Amino acid sequence: MTDPWEAHAIWWQEEFTDGVDPEYTEQILPLIASHLPEPGLVVDIGCGEGQVARVATALGHRVVAIDPAWTQVSVGAERKGDVWYAQGSAAALGVRSASADAVVACLVFEHIADLDAALAEVSRVLVPGGRFLFLLNHPLLQTPGSGWIDDQMLDPPEQYWRIGPYLPEADTIEQVERGVFIRFFHRPLSRYLNAARASGLVLEHMDEPAPPTGFLERAPEYFEAATVPRLLMLEFRRT
Repeated sequence: MTDPWEAHAIWWQEEFTDGVDPEYTEQILPLIASHLPEPGLVVDIGCGEGQVARVATALGHRVVAIDPAWTQVSVGAERKGDVWYAQGSAAALGVRSASADAVVACLVFEHIADLDAALAEVSRVLVPGGRFLFLLNHPLLQTPGSGWIDDQMLDPPEQYWRIGPYLPEADTIEQVERGVFIRFFHRPLSRYLNAARASGLVLEHMDEPAPPTGFLERAPEYFEAATVPRLLMLEFRRT
């Protein structure tokens, strides 16, 4: 069976990279850039075609970019940037221990089955004091079954954000676009924080930014829920 990330790599490249998606251009990439440390070695886990890696190299970092999909890393190499690309797994990074000044995982860990092994790898490759920038679809507000509800049956009508089952961990296949099915792992925030601490990663900073202007302009139905964050960024330090 073809890996879904391999099968849908071109969809991802066309819809979310190379300046196409406002959530990346207006929010995610600037947020990462503002939290990277002084130039050094950065490991980009689940790099896709390398848009995060290219931001890091533009700031003077050396970057090792790793993704399980060959279609992603091969396109990343074509799109240049001083990046070393490799096909690989978050649970086996193939990077020397205590060599990275920073690790970035952008919207990746909600697709990784073995959370503990992947976090252990992050900790292993980081130098003491190194940073881990960990970006997720917000685990509270993006649980399976969550979404904006416009209830016209009530008098007067009510609009509200429904939160799905938050505490139970879930392994789901979701249709994110017609014909595109992606596997998601939902975990409560405590699961991430406790697993990170067990791997020697200590939380130093947390961001829950509101959806950016460009996203709201493309999704006007979201204006009423603009105070509900779609993104969570956690910055950890390796002890």
